[in-house]
Amino acid sequence: MTTTGLRIDAARLLARLDTLAAIGMTAEGACCRLALSDEDRAGRDQVVQWMRELGLAVQVDGIGNIFGRRAGSEELAPVMTGSHIDTVRTGGRYDGNYGVLAGLEVLHTLNEAGLRTRRPLVVAVFTDEEGARFHPDMLGSLVYAGGLPLAQAYATRSIDGKLLRDELERIGYLGDAPIPLYAPHAFVELHIEQGPVLDIEGVTIGAVHDLQGISWQQIDIQGQSNHAGTTPMRLRHDAGYCAAAVGCFLRRLASEMGGSQVATMGAVTLHPNLINVIAARARLMVDLRNTEEPLLVQAEQRLAQFLEQLAADEGVTIETRSLARFEPVRFDAGVAALIARTALGLGFTQRPMTSGAGHDAQMMARLCPAAMIFVPSVKGISHNPAEHTAPEHLAAGADVLLHTLLELAA
Repeated sequence: MTTTGLRIDAARLLARLDTLAAIGMTAEGACCRLALSDEDRAGRDQVVQWMRELGLAVQVDGIGNIFGRRAGSEELAPVMTGSHIDTVRTGGRYDGNYGVLAGLEVLHTLNEAGLRTRRPLVVAVFTDEEGARFHPDMLGSLVYAGGLPLAQAYATRSIDGKLLRDELERIGYLGDAPIPLYAPHAFVELHIEQGPVLDIEGVTIGAVHDLQGISWQQIDIQGQSNHAGTTPMRLRHDAGYCAAAVGCFLRRLASEMGGSQVATMGAVTLHPNLINVIAARARLMVDLRNTEEPLLVQAEQRLAQFLEQLAADEGVTIETRSLARFEPVRFDAGVAALIARTALGLGFTQRPMTSGAGHDAQMMARLCPAAMIFVPSVKGISHNPAEHTAPEHLAAGADVLLHTLLELAA
């Protein structure tokens, strides 16, 4: 049977996306399924139910990653796709979810067409990709790829003080499948871009060939509380001022380095956080990213030098702690080229792309040839209830995934 005209069922894909989005939906319309929360459990239960309805063999490993396997005609290394279903606290309905549900839609389409691939196909749901409740992000795929010992992951505490292993057990997803369960022949992750490039340029498919390195740091500044009205400026040890200075420095750093360098101070807490008291303490979360490892190291070094000088100038103590550190990733050129060819063969516009966000595919690239497919995000908005991708683009991405997987699994 020829597969040239084979397409996914867009209405069915959208219906599954709507069903999953309703789990953990907030009054403001956001998706809130923090990793290993009750809402995450409900989302996992729904996806597992769909997997079983499609006749997939479902297994859960020791870090809670879920795998649905469709047998091939030969017992070979499988071709894997998938993503995550955990969200940030104010997430959208497509981030991660789209990659998982499009994978299920591909297998549903093959079932209906009566097509058996040579290699098995596996849809994966990785644990705690967002890192919003347990650090670091991409935790489940990082453990799967051997980058983080399981015992260390189990001992990780959530932002609400819970141990990861305890929460896996509590929600019923402390599995017994080995890690890694499969050594894949290839891995392809479909995802919304979460940036504005495809939308602005009017291009339908991004063939993602590399991914920025990420450095997350926690910066703790210890100053001295004092009266806001009676303490002369020259005699202050103001942690609040130091926090503001770090934020301004990060903007200058990114501007001076140019290229792909970005720098963000995404979270700040002050103590005692009162209008008429000079802040004694500040805690900042800093995110540095670059596509080139030497440049990312340079950005980290420049930040460290700035903090050292700031501490001396202001009479404060500054301590830093690494929360996550991942080098830039070059995806497999052959898989990325296959995605581009497949998109063009299906009549879609495409362009090569760099991912500015971290994804499970970067961890899977340690184990096998991997690459990603992007579809447009309207106005580049993500991690936001306003996150939106047009239905025709969701269908196009799933069709490219379908035919890419068919080629790899042949």
